[in-house]
Order: sequence, then C-alpha cells, then structure tokens
Amino acid sequence: MNKTRMTYFKDEDVLHLAVSDAKEAGSVELSPNVTAELNDEGELIGIEILEASSFIRDSILEAAQARMLDLSVPHKALAADH
Repeated sequence: MNKTRMTYFKDEDVLHLAVSDAKEAGSVELSPNVTAELNDEGELIGIEILEASSFIRDSILEAAQARMLDLSVPHKALAADH
C-alpha cells in the first residue's frame, strides 16, 4: 500500500482520500455523500466525500459537542452528590 493522499477539488467541493494506486472496480455508499472505492478484490482503495466542506464542518461540530457534553457530566454528577 502506498502513502495516503488527500485531494480537495474546491470547485466541486469534493474531498478524495486515496489509500492505494489500484484501479477502482466498484464502490459502496457508506452514507449520503460518502463513498468507499474498492479494487477488484473488494479492498478499500479510497474514499470520496461530496459536499466535503459541510461534511467536515458538521463532523467537527458533532465531535466537539459530544466532547463538551462528556466534560459536563462529571460536573453535574458532582453537583448532585453535594
């Protein structure tokens, strides 16, 4: 496997992550706007993300919110103990 490469196509707002130079033989939609690219042996060779700027923004916001909620739980539990 070669180095992973990431390419962003600004005009189309598409992010492509390539983990192999193998030829694409098929693909599987992982979620809306996210597609896994597979070689002829069914191995992952890349991921394509459509509407990438929104996808990344939303993913970061969700992760940050989850982390902030996690951090607040001990404080709430501590306050309930007193």
